[in-house]
Amino acid sequence: QVQLVESGGGLVQAGGSLRLSCAASGRTFSTYAMGWFRQAPGKERELVAAIRWSTGYTAYADSVKGLFTISRDTAKNTMYLQMNSLQPEDTAVYYCAAGARGGMLTARDLYDTWGQGTQVTVSS
Repeated sequence: QVQLVESGGGLVQAGGSLRLSCAASGRTFSTYAMGWFRQAPGKERELVAAIRWSTGYTAYADSVKGLFTISRDTAKNTMYLQMNSLQPEDTAVYYCAAGARGGMLTARDLYDTWGQGTQVTVSS
């Protein structure tokens, strides 16, 4: 079992930046991939970015390509999401997720462990 704890959310003005962190503990050696999802009020949870733990291969939602960067520090068992040029439409609860099974990074059912979420609010 893997436990995930997010941090780094907060309130930022439009055009600003935030960096989210996700610390993993437990059976981290079994992790195949990790990802960041977000859920805005009244909307479905959507994948923002994902990373294959062993190789660092990444995938992004079209809406954040070139603006957000996902990375990981394998020694610290921590994943990051650097978010630049934030806009009000990026306001959401951001969740960290992990999966042990192989498959496409963008497949929602790959992820079976979730963090508690961290709020990101972007003011205009």
